Amino acid sequence: MSTRKVYLVGAGPGDTGLITVKGLDLLRQADCVIYDGLANAALLDNVRPDAETINVRKRTGDHTIKQDQINALLVEKAKQHRCVVRLKGGDPCLFGRAAEEVRACIAAGVPFEIVPGITSGMAAAEYAGLFLTDRDNASAVAFITGREAEGKSDSDIDWPSLAAFRGTLVFYMAMGTLSDIATRLIKHGKTPQTPVAVVHQATLPQQRIVEGQLHDIAVRCENENVAAPSIVIIGPRATPGPDVNWFMHQPLFGKRILITRDTEGNRKFARLLAACGAVPVGFDGIAVESLAHTPAVREALAAIGNSHWVIFTSANGVSATFEGLAAIGQDARTFGGVRVACIGDQTAQRLRSYGITADFIPSAFTSTALAEELAALDDLHEKKILLLRSAIAPKDFPDRLAALGARVADIAVYTVRTQNADPQQLAALNEQFAAGAIDWLTFTSTSTVKAFLEAIPIDRVKNSRVKIASIGPATTTYLKSIGLPPTIEASVHTVEGLICEMSNVKC
Repeated sequence: MSTRKVYLVGAGPGDTGLITVKGLDLLRQADCVIYDGLANAALLDNVRPDAETINVRKRTGDHTIKQDQINALLVEKAKQHRCVVRLKGGDPCLFGRAAEEVRACIAAGVPFEIVPGITSGMAAAEYAGLFLTDRDNASAVAFITGREAEGKSDSDIDWPSLAAFRGTLVFYMAMGTLSDIATRLIKHGKTPQTPVAVVHQATLPQQRIVEGQLHDIAVRCENENVAAPSIVIIGPRATPGPDVNWFMHQPLFGKRILITRDTEGNRKFARLLAACGAVPVGFDGIAVESLAHTPAVREALAAIGNSHWVIFTSANGVSATFEGLAAIGQDARTFGGVRVACIGDQTAQRLRSYGITADFIPSAFTSTALAEELAALDDLHEKKILLLRSAIAPKDFPDRLAALGARVADIAVYTVRTQNADPQQLAALNEQFAAGAIDWLTFTSTSTVKAFLEAIPIDRVKNSRVKIASIGPATTTYLKSIGLPPTIEASVHTVEGLICEMSNVKC
């Protein structure tokens, strides 16, 4: 970007998958991100590590920084950085105070751009199985704020007109004034029995819906302990249909699923689970550490062209290999004339991202299948095979290849180590286990099992009613050996396969 600019970006209603493509691109380019409490913090995973991030909260009852301070901050950061993203929940211009921030930019001569977002009112309805408009009984929709500016002498809200409105009313920021809103509408002629739906934490796994009528909805919400952030929908279309509430009827909706990969792996797994309505609970018990810059790896990578086959058993091995190749000034062309085999779709996908299409992928995602099927495909006698994999991988695979006559070089391009769990994360995890609040415990390798059991006593797991999901045969074998037989094993040995398998189990 050649000019300095402030981008007011709508983050959408909560689900990170609902941000626009342009908004996501700007997050990835940003030098500075100033974000609200209503913008899902998980979106910051897309921000460059060297970018500045500033949380200005801006949630009901928690104004860490006042609006005029935010305006000044935008101008200040625009003078320091080329790309400043102001990340706002929902759409920036619908009750998002974008007008005040734009005026501040104009006054300071700072160029700006507005990137629309999916507004929470529409998303809440659609994720709750509601239709804001219907040609039979709701031909119009109105969006109204439930909280006007402090110190305002006269309200801009025309209550008599809203009471007579025959379409759907959608109130934002209304939980603190819900009783007053209902009273005013009834006072001006709205039928007390008018249907109302309150959608809390819309589009997120914590989503809840409280249904009622205009005369009792405030009491119902109080009894259900439903507070902000919530959207209030009033009108004939405010009754969720059981057949169209697709989000909350997903098999894993609301299930608390513990994920035990490394930090980056957990982020990806969490996004997939959240899209299914599950509540991902992270435990970063392992860390993947590249060995790409060690002398042994450099020497092996420099001689890749001498191999007949190069075999990858994981996506991590692929990434570490190409990191090492870049360090010695080489790239995918190094594999010219060499045949490549790999285990699993994710490994194959990672190879494709570097410009390599695997010549062979076994029908089952196991090292045993790879060795047997590779031997059926090619005479391995005296063939040079280079394994690029984890330092802690079992030795039976290279031994099996050697028994078939291959000359095997087993090179560790990365390792997996146990890392100390965050004390707060660990304390929360122990509390949830004690309360029986974890539905599923997932393991994607034997190393994730070992790391987890260093933090949580095995007896606590055995005495709980938690279901255990294993990604594949090796992990299952280890779990059985320590007395934790899994409830399910993924038939497709990927995290997507795990999710599919868990979805088929009734809880």
